[in-house]
Amino acid sequence: MNAIQYSKFKIQNLIIIVLNLIIVASVFASEGGGAGEAHFTYKDWLWPVINFLILVFVLVFFARKPFSEFFKNRTALIEKSLREASEAKEIAQKTLGEVRERLKHTDREIEQILEAAKKSGEKEKQDIIAEGARLKEKIIEQAKANIEFELQKAKDQIKSDAALMALELAEKQIKAQLGREAQEALIDDYIKRLEAKN
Repeated sequence: MNAIQYSKFKIQNLIIIVLNLIIVASVFASEGGGAGEAHFTYKDWLWPVINFLILVFVLVFFARKPFSEFFKNRTALIEKSLREASEAKEIAQKTLGEVRERLKHTDREIEQILEAAKKSGEKEKQDIIAEGARLKEKIIEQAKANIEFELQKAKDQIKSDAALMALELAEKQIKAQLGREAQEALIDDYIKRLEAKN
């Protein structure tokens, strides 16, 4: 509390005290006008006024500091509460603004997410198709290789079978054309050749 406020406070207290004294004096003065009643003199109301002044003096002198501190603390508390309320209001308005801004961008973000998901899905689809085509080519190549191998195997088997059949036919024809003596002569000739090589 600065000096100006303190002087105003003193003047206000002084005015209140004077007004109370005037009211008390007028109350005492007005009670003595009836018939058969004693009139009050200044001595009758002097002691109540003195008692009142003592009470006021004690309250002002001894209770001034606690009252002053109470009102000062109360004022500081109210100012602090107002300041905190103002700060809370600013924070709430800022948060509200941020939420509104996010809500504005939410639709755009959802569209971006959907667009990214579509692109990702399309890319995965293309990758799957490409992988399928590659696997198809690999399977076809493997099937062709297997067919070629089996075909060559079958050809070799057929050639082998044909050679055996040709030998059997040739043997039968030779046996049919050569007699027993000619066959034995051929065998003996073959044995002699083998012995000559050794």
